[in-house]
Amino acid sequence: MRECRGGIPGKTRPDAEKTRKILLVGNPNVGKSVLFNALTGAYSTVSNYPGTSVDVITGKAKLRSGPAEIVDTPGIYSLMPITGEERVARRILLENPGALVIHVIDARNLERMLAMTIQLIEAGLFVILVVNILDEAKRLGIRIDLAALERRLGIPVVGAVMKRKEGLRELRKAIDSYERDLAGPFPYSSQVEGDIGQVEELFKGSYTLSRRALALLLLQRDEEIADLVRREEKENYRIIETRVRELAYLRRGTFQLDLSLERKRLVSEIIKDVLVYTKRPGDDLAARISRLTIHPLLGIPLLAAIIYFGIYQFVGVFGAGVLVDLIEGGLFEGIINPWFEKTARLLIPWPLLEELFTGEYGLVTFALRYAFGIILPIVVTFFLFFSVLEDSGYFPRLALLSDRVFKVIGLSGRAVLPLVIGFGCGTMATVVTRTLETRRERIIATLLIALAIPCSAQLGVIVALLAQTKGALIVWAATVALVFLLVGLLTARVLPGREPIFYLEIPPLRLPQLSNILIKTLSRIKWYLLEILPIFLLVSVLMWFGKTIDVFHYLTRGAYFFLRYLDLPEESAVAFILGFFRRDYGAAGLYDLKSQGILDPRQLAVAAVTLTLFVPCVAQFMIMLKERGVMAASAIFLFVTLIAFGVGALANQALIYTGWL
Repeated sequence: MRECRGGIPGKTRPDAEKTRKILLVGNPNVGKSVLFNALTGAYSTVSNYPGTSVDVITGKAKLRSGPAEIVDTPGIYSLMPITGEERVARRILLENPGALVIHVIDARNLERMLAMTIQLIEAGLFVILVVNILDEAKRLGIRIDLAALERRLGIPVVGAVMKRKEGLRELRKAIDSYERDLAGPFPYSSQVEGDIGQVEELFKGSYTLSRRALALLLLQRDEEIADLVRREEKENYRIIETRVRELAYLRRGTFQLDLSLERKRLVSEIIKDVLVYTKRPGDDLAARISRLTIHPLLGIPLLAAIIYFGIYQFVGVFGAGVLVDLIEGGLFEGIINPWFEKTARLLIPWPLLEELFTGEYGLVTFALRYAFGIILPIVVTFFLFFSVLEDSGYFPRLALLSDRVFKVIGLSGRAVLPLVIGFGCGTMATVVTRTLETRRERIIATLLIALAIPCSAQLGVIVALLAQTKGALIVWAATVALVFLLVGLLTARVLPGREPIFYLEIPPLRLPQLSNILIKTLSRIKWYLLEILPIFLLVSVLMWFGKTIDVFHYLTRGAYFFLRYLDLPEESAVAFILGFFRRDYGAAGLYDLKSQGILDPRQLAVAAVTLTLFVPCVAQFMIMLKERGVMAASAIFLFVTLIAFGVGALANQALIYTGWL
């Protein structure tokens, strides 16, 4: 392992290994994933970082200098982390001494992103800077002198447009021949340098990061680095900690601000020699649309239009309607199921075993039909829509727009992402809660998604059902929205934990790239097949077993024990049981009851409210168990059940009293 003290001249190279490790770091939305796919051919492994639910993507690449392992780290803005993703990214840097670090930045945001480059260099890491998205920077009138930037930083700098693989050959060459001069550290003010020197001189251990970087992080009161130094320095740590506390007292907490201003000054000095604007920033159409998306008034109708056309029309109507009818109705019901049923009768002599494969809850006729014929068309259309918004840069703007409102219910603007995804698929939304910073936020978001966010399949059926009954749709929408707000307010005040910190880079708005959309959609479909399909198969076996021992009879009787307090008929119990296995099937059950004249308008509205607030489908519940743990998921299950039936009973009494329906 190499230790760098930041002022030692000479040529250095990363540690020579059989398989080199290359770490891709940078802010979100700068093209790291596109670069990863270009280097690896999109052959990747996605796994949770140990002890977290943050995804880390790894892949293999063949270079002239030999094989390499490429790691696409989570987004990071600074070596002083705030979010869970940033902490994971920094741990990866700490745990891989000698790795080559490729810092990917957006050419349109050079001034904001070079501060991170400076931190990586002064940390003594082997760094290559990739200035990506040069084509859009040029369109905006931004010109960058890459040779001058390389001279100022003292590291290889490669210009790129990775979506078209421009600069990829130059980057491979830079990796193969990597060598850099370890120039002196970037100089801060005399006061900041004095503070750094007083701490830096006390280190005796060996570290991945330079002693200068460690001193800077300790002076910023980084607890994780403090633990690292405590383990390495042992008794000497007390001396270091005392010095850090003395300096913190003398500076009265101003060190971070002074350091931030100094880095801003350094970046300004660098870019004045390398950056030229040929247009005034903000003059183009994209900048004007960007301002519209975050406007506190105009941004809301724009969001409503996106949800209506994207979620309701494209996912709900086209995906859950047209495609499901075509695949589930035409392909499975017309071709696949009859063929398997005929084959099973010929090959399987035992009726009970035949029922397992082709019966009412068979592995083929139920699990595969649901997974591929019903759910897959919905999630594919949703993944396409989601990838378009993600690649355009709209999500950070949506987070900024909603942050003030979400703070009231204990969430930050980041939570808008899983909540919006919940209108497409609650299972996927529960997984996306991983992006939230604290466990408290993840629990609140998971609870609200399970309670009051109907998936597109259920939403489409309920809206179509209630729209036929005057006033019922208003009662349903108003009740569910009110429960969402009240439960969010209550949970935010009861659940322990610190308030969320919202810090988000806002990338420029851009036209989505088809290749990016397809790659992201395909990777998410792969996730669906690997994560969700086994759940459907397991549920199929459980339901087959339950039917075999006649457990549904007892489930129906148990469900009606609660439904009678809502003044609902016994037949509605079946809809609630089906709703647990698949949300829209529960809503479809209500549709059948209404068609038979069993439910009047008041009962229909009460049943729709209760079913929407009722426990999520089994696939979502299984993901809740995986993401939140048995205790938290079980508590959410119980709470949601009580709230659903309690609100249903209150709604029933209110409608009887007012005589509205």
